[in-house]
Amino acid sequence: MTQSIANHPINRGRSRKEVEGRRPMARRGTEAFPNLGAHCDKPDCNQLDFLPFDCDGCGKVFCAAHRTYGDHGCAKAADQGRTVVVCPDCGDAIEKLVPGQGEREILEAHVRSRRCDPGKKRKPRCPARRCREQLTFSNTQDCKGCGRKVCLKHRFPADHDCAASVPGAAAAARRASGECGRGARKEGSGGWALPASIRSHKIF
Repeated sequence: MTQSIANHPINRGRSRKEVEGRRPMARRGTEAFPNLGAHCDKPDCNQLDFLPFDCDGCGKVFCAAHRTYGDHGCAKAADQGRTVVVCPDCGDAIEKLVPGQGEREILEAHVRSRRCDPGKKRKPRCPARRCREQLTFSNTQDCKGCGRKVCLKHRFPADHDCAASVPGAAAAARRASGECGRGARKEGSGGWALPASIRSHKIF
């Protein structure tokens, strides 16, 4: 036995237009906990979901399985959300602004706008000899010596023929000639002389 919507106690004293214009309230919760969750408004589902999703298109409440526009067949889905088309040449994402506009039309307009640069899609490669690894944000290292971007395998100066590694070679030559160390000098006997600050201390 169903009661007419107009005769329902909540609608008494309202005009027919007001009653029909009101959005139906979602069936919330259970008898014991009426404010806990809501039943899915998809007719063939009706699942009680404790964390329901409100559709910003049609205003109905849905469970997790029917929360997207496509899952519940939202009539107002075309007005909601953003749609983009990815250019295969440059990798740019072009937003679809005009409803009903096809992908081909959007891509042709993008190419005509001269914003399409195929060079942007190609990722840089490691400059080390015989290395063809593409550099991405996760495997790129900036060399502190020469400033070039290299892959992680070639991050050390000796691995990528760093221009700044020449001073390193000069330091190795100084070490070989005996000019290495602060205050240390090579004596004729082949031993190392200690600096004056160390020589003045007694060693037990």
